[in-house]
Amino acid sequence: MKKYMRQVMMLAVVLAFAALPLVAQMTGIKGVAKDQEGKPIADGVVEVVNPDAGRKATAKTNKNGEYTIIGLTPGNYDATLSRNGAKIDGFNKIPISTGNVVEVNFDLKKDKAQAGPTEAELKQQQEVTKQNEKIKGLNAKLAEARDLEKAGNYDQAITILQEATTADPSKDLLWAYLGDAYRGAKKYPEAAEAYQKALQINPNSGAYHNGLADAYAKSGQTEKAMAEWNAAATAEPANAATYYFNEGAVLTNTGKVDDAITAFDKTIQIDPKRADAYYWKGVNMIGKATLKGDKMVAPEGTADAFNKYLELDPSGKYADAAKQMLASIGASVETGFGKQKTTAPAKKKPN
Repeated sequence: MKKYMRQVMMLAVVLAFAALPLVAQMTGIKGVAKDQEGKPIADGVVEVVNPDAGRKATAKTNKNGEYTIIGLTPGNYDATLSRNGAKIDGFNKIPISTGNVVEVNFDLKKDKAQAGPTEAELKQQQEVTKQNEKIKGLNAKLAEARDLEKAGNYDQAITILQEATTADPSKDLLWAYLGDAYRGAKKYPEAAEAYQKALQINPNSGAYHNGLADAYAKSGQTEKAMAEWNAAATAEPANAATYYFNEGAVLTNTGKVDDAITAFDKTIQIDPKRADAYYWKGVNMIGKATLKGDKMVAPEGTADAFNKYLELDPSGKYADAAKQMLASIGASVETGFGKQKTTAPAKKKPN
């Protein structure tokens, strides 16, 4: 019996000594590594270092971002997570005691939220705030300039808009508004220069081409004006009828009858219900009329143009003038309201 008891005690001692290395092996660190989107970081390298003891160990994360390092001696460890040779996260002075496996998770999403914005992000936020304040100030200048223009104070508006374009020369709208103010002040060369700068920034604005065309026209540069109105119509087809009409008006004023008729035909083709285009087409066609004896003979289609105007706008601002034009060529007024024969007034025979 005593012999049996001694054997049991010896076995217990052997088992106790055998268990000691196992306790040491279960001292370590484990955890999961996740990126800023909360996804596992696979094939990351976790390194733990005990600076006091000079001990170091590493492990790779698996496809789930998990890692385990055991067999560490007790002490304070620094842990870092690296990927592709670059450190991306870390912890200092992690206490590891005998028989414990400490859980240390690398969570870049959580770390970023806790850390707040980076220096680069703060700089970007400051720049955005600065830009917003700048835009706010420029908008205030634009509003002030517009109010001054409405009141006819063009020179004051120009001064404000010059300050705005100096503050930010990259904004095409500022240059276009400056061009508008110069046109209001009848400073057409300066207006043309401002519109040109707006078009350098935004070459596809029909409104800017239109403004430049008007500045050219009012400074006597008709050919350049026509080119800009054609460019406006190409850049902005939705308003092409207006741009061709503006072209026709300038050509009418400069006596270029055939070109004016062509411009008004383009207007009518795009907008067949624009009454004033028919009227001014008719006016230019009257300009091509000839005299046969005492009778004025207008080109074919002249009466149709005036009658179409009267059909679309029978009480419009040019209605009386259109009727007088029809009378001068002995044509009838023919509208949707019926036909009325209009004849030219009798002329006195020379003595």
